[in-house]
Order: sequence, then structure tokens, then C-alpha cells
Amino acid sequence: MLKNRFWQSAVLAAAVAGSSMVMAADTIKVGVLHSLSGTMAISETTLKDTMLMLIEEQNKKGGLLGKQLEAVVVDPASNWPLFAEKARELIEKDEVAAIFGCWTSVSRKSILPVVEELDSVVFYPVQYEGEESSKNVFYTGAAPNQQAIPAVDYLMEELGVERWVLAGTDYVYPRTTNKILEAYLQDSGVAADDIMINYTPFGHSDWQSIVSDIKKFGAEGKKTAVVSTINGDANVPFYKELGSQGISSADIPVVAFSVGEEELSGMDTGPLVGHLAAWNYFMSVESEANDEFIENWHAFIGDEDRVTNDPMEAHYIGFNMWVKAVEKAGTTAAPAVQDAIIGVSVPNLTGGLSSMMPNHHISKPVLIGEIQDDGQFEVV
Repeated sequence: MLKNRFWQSAVLAAAVAGSSMVMAADTIKVGVLHSLSGTMAISETTLKDTMLMLIEEQNKKGGLLGKQLEAVVVDPASNWPLFAEKARELIEKDEVAAIFGCWTSVSRKSILPVVEELDSVVFYPVQYEGEESSKNVFYTGAAPNQQAIPAVDYLMEELGVERWVLAGTDYVYPRTTNKILEAYLQDSGVAADDIMINYTPFGHSDWQSIVSDIKKFGAEGKKTAVVSTINGDANVPFYKELGSQGISSADIPVVAFSVGEEELSGMDTGPLVGHLAAWNYFMSVESEANDEFIENWHAFIGDEDRVTNDPMEAHYIGFNMWVKAVEKAGTTAAPAVQDAIIGVSVPNLTGGLSSMMPNHHISKPVLIGEIQDDGQFEVV
């Protein structure tokens, strides 16, 4: 009798295990690799939520290849080596079909050897320094020619800027971007003495002496601007110190490449009015696609005050491109998706189309926005 019960229990356990395996096989797993803690959480947490919304919306449409999508969310905690560990975990343990994630270039470069070794697919949604190519990575943020160079051209041509402060966080994206910009400025006739370069660590909070130096640099009779590649929560005390030292946008305008609506939502925007940001999308853009995206975002997040920003649009574009490529290939297998996605076009949120080019970058409009007192940007 006891033996019989044991046999029945074993059969039941096997049936449950088999059922679980079938259920697991009936979903396509999508890795979400964004920092939910640490210095980059201010920017990346919203991107995790964006991915959850996009996956939920796709599931309401019937999923993909007849299966529901399942988000697998991990927190690399603004710890660059941990990004590589979590990427390996997502690919090997969770068997995700694709990864959407990273913000900083150092985090992207941390996972690059892993995704190339395991031949996965990664969609990277943030502007970066360029000069990288991988068959496993699709760059849905801007390269320098889609953000940094046009921003400098605008400051030169429209505002008459002659002196330049290149201020960045001390890692690969700001250093490489500023190297490109320094060469570009000098090729445009700017003297080396008219370029000031400064780097600070992630999470830097004491900006008094640096802002004082910027103020002195800008007090020599030539129109001066700051080109900022400062990342993460260090932006809050940086802009606060500008205000404390009485530096307005009329005196020394700042054009930022990593400050958008999400970062501004945690700041007192009064002293920031008139400063600039260069992106490929702003929440204030008028288009039917953008109106629908904002409406869906507010419904999903349950908060009418939550903003949208450029990297969110990049995930929107990248996710829809991945879906289209998987449908075209008839499989989520990385090699097939890598081939199928080239040439795929999907709507962006500014009213046009974005296409995946053979170099794994996408076509994007360039927008310069001026900070308003409500924390939004007016496209100039």
C-alpha cells in the first residue's frame, strides 16, 4: 500500500514537473538588464518599466509566434562587472531570446564578451560614443553624428559659442565623445586654449570648485557653453550648483546628452530654464504615435505625472524591430534574427520611420530641446 502511494506520488510529481516544462516552453523569455539600484537607477528603472509595458502590450496582441512573452528582470545594481554576470545568467540559466538593457557604455562593454561568446541578441537604447561594431548588439540610441556633433553645430551657429567646456563622467562614453568633439572643434578653428575638459566620478556630489572654474573660464569675454556628458544622479547637484552660483542659460548655456525628462522630474527646474539637451525624441513632440505612447504609458504605470524620454522611445523602436524580425525569421534564434532585422522599418514616436541599417544602428532625427519650467523641453 505504502509502495503504491509512493508510486502515485512520483507519477504526480513527474506530471507537475512535465506540466511546468511545457508551460515554460510555451513562453518566449525576454531579458531586461537595467540598474534598479545604485547611481544609474535614476535613469534605468524607468526603462525596465518601459520594457514591461511593451511586453504586456505585445501579449495582448497575441504574443509572438503563437507564444506569450515573459519578462525576466534582473538588477545589475550599477555594478559594471555584475552586468556581465547577470547577462550570462539571463542567457544560460533563463534562456532569454533577447536582452534589452544597459545605459552606460561601460556596462555595455562589460556584457559584450558574454553575448558574443553565447551568441545572443542585445538591444542597447542609449546614446553612445560610436566606434563599436558587434553582430550581437543593435544600437537604438544615437551615435555621435546623431547627437553630439549636431548639438555643437547648433551652439556654434545659433548661439555664437566660441569657448567650450566638455564636462563628463569619467568613463568610456564621455572620454571618447569628448575626444571626437575636441578634434571637431579644433578642425572648426577653435583654439586649444578655448577648450576646457573636466571629468568626475560616477555619483559625484561636490561641484562647487568645478562650477567655479567653469564660471571663471566663461568670464573672459567670449560666449561660452558647457557640453555635458555627465551621467546618472550626479546631474542633480551639478545643475543645483549652477543655480547656486548664479549661472543662467543666458550666461553659460549647458547642452546635455544624458539629461532628459526623467532626470528633470526629480529636480527644481527653475534655475534650469533655457538650458538645452540634444536627443532624438522629446515628450513634447506632437504626433499621433507619441500621444498614444504617452497615454499607454500613463495607463500602465498608473501615474499621469510620469514622463517619457528618448531611451524609452529607443526601447519602443528596438522592441518593435525585434518582434518584426522574429516574425520575419519565424524563430527567435539569434543568427536568424540578426539576418532578418537588417532593413526592418518601424514607426518612431516623432511621426516618421526608423530603419535598422547594416551597421546595426538606426536612422534617427536630431532634436535640440530647451528646458521649460514644467520640466519639459521645447524643440528649438
